[in-house]
Amino acid sequence: MYRLVIFDFDGTLADSAAWFLETLNQMAERYRFRKVAPDEIEDLRGQGSRDVLRRLHIPLWKLPLIARRMRHLSMEAASRIVLFPGVETMLKNLSERDMRIAVASSNAEATIRRIIGARGAASVDYFECGSSLFGKARRIRRILKRSGVPAAEAIFVGDETRDIEAAHRAGVAAGAVLWGYARPAAFAGLEPAVTFATVEEMAGFLARSRPRSGASLF
Repeated sequence: MYRLVIFDFDGTLADSAAWFLETLNQMAERYRFRKVAPDEIEDLRGQGSRDVLRRLHIPLWKLPLIARRMRHLSMEAASRIVLFPGVETMLKNLSERDMRIAVASSNAEATIRRIIGARGAASVDYFECGSSLFGKARRIRRILKRSGVPAAEAIFVGDETRDIEAAHRAGVAAGAVLWGYARPAAFAGLEPAVTFATVEEMAGFLARSRPRSGASLF
């Protein structure tokens, strides 16, 4: 049973895929890495995060520059990015069950709060945002320290292979959503504790793991 659920944001709670894909080749021009052809997208979605970087010829030293620019553009596009249907209700219901809720993201907290809205943000106990591309494990550990919840009672849910890897490094359970960036094949060998095909399935699983006070699971 989990007392703390930590969510990735883009691709997990927010439907930012269209914005990301249209922005990616702008980044390629600005930072001189290889552009993505439309017929490559599905193939890339089946690969791990590091494999994608190698395929697009993006050196690691450029990642902070790219991430900083992407955060800026995401703030400008926040009005065009929405939560997946059912996410706001899920957050509210989990909060009412006394589930601790956190967001760990590479995106900026101000952008996330703008997209999630005041009601959604009111359900979130902890924000750890602006992480580096492969820096979410550190953010997860900070959330664990802030919350006082043991790693064994926490789960990190994300949509990319780097999210699953971050959960493993931080010692928490890993949940993978199948509606985000990565296709199911990308998670092969990473062994997430659970995968979710829909928001409703994720909401039901988390609600069962944190029943209302005095409620029975059966």
